[in-house]
Amino acid sequence: MYKFSAKVKKGTAVVSYKELDNKDFLFELKEENGVISGWLTAKADLKMQALEIETDRSFAADDLFYVNGYQSWSTSREHNKYGVVKDILPLGKKIGGFAARCCGIMSDYDFEEYGKTGCFHSYTYTYFRKKGSRTITLYGSKTERQGFTVFKVDMPNGKFIIKKDIEGLMLRAGDKYEVFNIAVIEKEFDAAFDEYFFDFMGVKKPKIDHLAGYTSWYNYFAKISEDICLRDLEGMDRAKDCVDIFQIDDGYQTATGDWLSTDKKKFPHGMKYIADKIHEKGYLAGIWLAPFCAQMSSKVLKEHPDWMIVDEDTGRKLFGHVGWGGAYTLDIYHPEAREYIKSFFHTILNEWGYDMVKLDFLFTQCEKPRAGKTRGQIMCEGVDLLREACGDKLILGCGIPLGPCMGIFDACRIGCDVNKAFGGDWVNRLGLNNEVPSTQNALNNSVFRNHLDGRAFCNDPDVFFLRDNNLTFNLEQKLVLGKVNAVCGNVLFVSDNAGDYSEETLGYLKNFFTKKDYKVTGADYIDNETIRLSFIEEGVEKTLTFDINTGASNINECL
Repeated sequence: MYKFSAKVKKGTAVVSYKELDNKDFLFELKEENGVISGWLTAKADLKMQALEIETDRSFAADDLFYVNGYQSWSTSREHNKYGVVKDILPLGKKIGGFAARCCGIMSDYDFEEYGKTGCFHSYTYTYFRKKGSRTITLYGSKTERQGFTVFKVDMPNGKFIIKKDIEGLMLRAGDKYEVFNIAVIEKEFDAAFDEYFFDFMGVKKPKIDHLAGYTSWYNYFAKISEDICLRDLEGMDRAKDCVDIFQIDDGYQTATGDWLSTDKKKFPHGMKYIADKIHEKGYLAGIWLAPFCAQMSSKVLKEHPDWMIVDEDTGRKLFGHVGWGGAYTLDIYHPEAREYIKSFFHTILNEWGYDMVKLDFLFTQCEKPRAGKTRGQIMCEGVDLLREACGDKLILGCGIPLGPCMGIFDACRIGCDVNKAFGGDWVNRLGLNNEVPSTQNALNNSVFRNHLDGRAFCNDPDVFFLRDNNLTFNLEQKLVLGKVNAVCGNVLFVSDNAGDYSEETLGYLKNFFTKKDYKVTGADYIDNETIRLSFIEEGVEKTLTFDINTGASNINECL
């Protein structure tokens, strides 16, 4: 039996309701044949604020709740009633002003609750399981086109809540709106996820099942050049039998947002020239964009400030991201901005000849509700635009809530950027932010989002490293990261110049890059620092155990 609550904004006031049938709307809730469905019928013009249903559920010490974090980089894992996810926002508020805005900009700190022991939330889907069991009870939304579905637990107080993020939704009198369409599946782990993605959601298997190759970011960041890329392209020849793709990352453009304005000092022959050189090697050519972002110095922002998202609360352009010295966000509902986005994709994909685009910082499109639409609606429609603009070319999503791109993008990042120091920096050690570069969080997410691979899309666990320069990893740490990536994902990148590898190092690269038949059979935390990943590799059962902070492991038993 579910308790119902909703909030409606009337002018500046927020009115709460607990009655399914009231003067403003009728809410109909039904649970049958393993599906929870809910419909909202407006009796008047409404601006919705919140809606959720709640039921009692007891939690024992060995009960686990799965948290699927807000976006690609957000930490995702199982928690018991004694766990806690820290909140960075109080720190930002203590500093005050713009710091508070920046602290929450990449995640949901502004509109979801953190910091309470045993209280967690999960986006789009979740599951419950007993520690030691592979049987789960999975709850999963069919679509996020009506708004993000958020599953919440208060484990100490025995509460399970299903929320639809409908903040900002505008309804006209007579509108009927589907709030919930949620599958409830109790089965063995893999069978439950197969049923959820393939049968309930109707997702088709990704058209790619494996990509391995090079990306420029994690060695040079934005300090790339034509010479560097061509040198590293030659270096990949040493592993060419197991290389599929060579991807250029941030740094080729004169400004984020001005995607067709190539930095001629760095790339004197232009980006089509680089794509042609990659194709000559027999590889797919990939390139990075943040298609919704326009940094402060960009030409597109200076010439078309009216194309940017406006904060409906303040009437000012909505600050989108702190990167590149600050950036605003192109509004997909502005017709000219929309055509601009389509136009640069056409050039990059059809004239320059790139085969795959890595699309980053996509969450900026749905930071706040607007235009009478929810965050989830906006993100889904942003994904639709990107798919339309790219046609049948490959899309690797990054920095995006995962639900909207399931079954639409070909591949997606499932964790945050790795850090070139295995132990991370002070932000990592404080554990206050779940989205900043962190090898620990990247490893964690690769393990606990492994079930998405080959179902929702092809998993990109982010890069692994094998080089000796510009890195502080020891060999064991390198091998743990490489093995976890290979087992849990099928988009595998390094940022190294393989021309510098020893023969031993080259052997490790080929081992990780080569597609193998992996099947994960178990994943859990043995204690607060130690992950156990059980899997079958080419018919052989193996178990990798590693300390997420130090990399200490039994990796030699698993190579």
